[in-house]
Amino acid sequence: MAAVLWSALGLLVIASALPKSYNSRTVFGGFGWIFFSIYWSLQPGTYIELKDYVNAFLVVAAAALSLFIAYIIFQSGNKKEGGYEVFISLSRAASVGGLLYFLFAEVGYLNTGIISTVTEQAIWVAGKFGVPVTQVAWNQFAVNGLAVEIILACTAIESIALFSGIISSAEGATAARKLRAFMISVPIIYILNLQRLVFTASAYGFGWFGTPDESFHISEHIITKAGSLLALFVISYMVLKILPEVLDMIDGVLKIMRIEFHRLTAG
Repeated sequence: MAAVLWSALGLLVIASALPKSYNSRTVFGGFGWIFFSIYWSLQPGTYIELKDYVNAFLVVAAAALSLFIAYIIFQSGNKKEGGYEVFISLSRAASVGGLLYFLFAEVGYLNTGIISTVTEQAIWVAGKFGVPVTQVAWNQFAVNGLAVEIILACTAIESIALFSGIISSAEGATAARKLRAFMISVPIIYILNLQRLVFTASAYGFGWFGTPDESFHISEHIITKAGSLLALFVISYMVLKILPEVLDMIDGVLKIMRIEFHRLTAG
């Protein structure tokens, strides 16, 4: 399964890195998305065993969508007219975001490295706010004697990878504008995530909203979830203001997907 994933990412990297004059970009890009489709199609069984039917459905949908994108890229024949170039930008976004996320998700020392770093920095932030905190393990810290565990999902790597991929896909944008978009998204997401961890751990440790378990649920799944969604909305708006090319790319992808879907179903 890992070989399929890295093959998909490698092919998409090649497709997005090759110059426009290389017709082979569509071959690499198309096969990259096919491998992505295979990867996602191997996932449903894991979620079904956990009775997580929502994620099982989502990975099936992702497999079908990846296959459809591969079909469009092959159909394009590396057309420079008709807007098909946006699918190379989409491939770049997927390759950059995918590489960044899966390197930390699948490579052991990177996984433990980012988790331990976030744990240590969360402890430092808590101390700066006067929260009595102690480190109890490489990936755990305690507030008022109650420990919380930091996992990969607590590092904000998903959002960081997403925005990094989106920013990289802005075809024609200057390096200066891409850097501005990066600086108002990735570092801010990382800092806000550290504050979220400290808030949730403090609410849990001091029982701000009832029992420790009730406090954890309210702080993690209601308060910080709502705050995270609001922050991501604002950051997304600011990134799109700086890089309107990203919005053009998304619009172009959706437009061509509608055209190709109607062509398929009409035939």
